[in-house]
Amino acid sequence: MSQLPTPSVASPCINVCKMDDDGAFCVGCFRTIEEIAVWSRARDEQRLNILVAVERRRVEHTGCAAGGDFGGDCEP
Repeated sequence: MSQLPTPSVASPCINVCKMDDDGAFCVGCFRTIEEIAVWSRARDEQRLNILVAVERRRVEHTGCAAGGDFGGDCEP
């Protein structure tokens, strides 16, 4: 019996688990509740798609592009 490959894309979670005021996404990792729930079962392709959405939310919310700190700690 063959085993499925282990996903290699790391979670963006930084253990700051708090939803924004609107309940739209986590202010630590910028994932939605649905994205957080599916993460452990997701394949790398789906995880990468989530990370693209995470980056878009981070930039929209904080002005910080990739390479900046999570949670809005970077300078816009």
